[in-house]
Amino acid sequence: MKPIVQISLDLTNIDEALQTAEMALRAGVDWLEAGTPLILAEGLHGVRKLREAFPTTPIVADLKTMDGGYLEAEMMAGAGATHVVVMAAAHDETIKCVVKAGKDFGCQVMGDNMVCPDMVQGARRLESLGCDFIIHHIGYDERRGIAAAGLRMPSPLDQLRDVVAAVSIPVQAVGGLSLEQAIECPSHGAPLVVLGAPLTIDADAFKTADGDLESSLRLICDAVHAQQVAKIGRQD
Repeated sequence: MKPIVQISLDLTNIDEALQTAEMALRAGVDWLEAGTPLILAEGLHGVRKLREAFPTTPIVADLKTMDGGYLEAEMMAGAGATHVVVMAAAHDETIKCVVKAGKDFGCQVMGDNMVCPDMVQGARRLESLGCDFIIHHIGYDERRGIAAAGLRMPSPLDQLRDVVAAVSIPVQAVGGLSLEQAIECPSHGAPLVVLGAPLTIDADAFKTADGDLESSLRLICDAVHAQQVAKIGRQD
């Protein structure tokens, strides 16, 4: 799989999300993500608006599904999402329901291993239950809370290569990465590069970051797309 750049629209206003998405696609971004704040604020309406504006662009709906998996995936697929997110912390049956809905309605499933006691095993489980992608994720609150306690903030890079080696489906790393680290993800075997808070979105205000974002995004996209994804040997 060639490197993919995904922008996380962690915004709370659909008009700003549409403007940011248009700018991001001009800069070379491949996938749009309706981030959890946008879904909370705008719901299915927000996903529909993104689909109307960008009819051929993959759209990830970051539902973080924990229950009611079939209906949630069906609704988002009907609104135009091409990918939905289910949590590894959910029951096996919920994950299976999301996967079935994905097959029924033509939507791919991204399994998120956030808060798994064993992140590598969590990724393996998500793959075994039928997920199409793994999101290797250190959560926003977790990172901030640990940093506030004066401790080293955990990074997805700590176990990224182990997660990549444990599964045969594509992996993306999310949570507290610097721009440089995000750009380097393909070199760790993770082809899906996510740009969001705080890379392109103000993490405190959840609004588009200041500055010449389009030029910065273009440079980032060029750097990511120029890479080869490292092949990491699978560990069974």
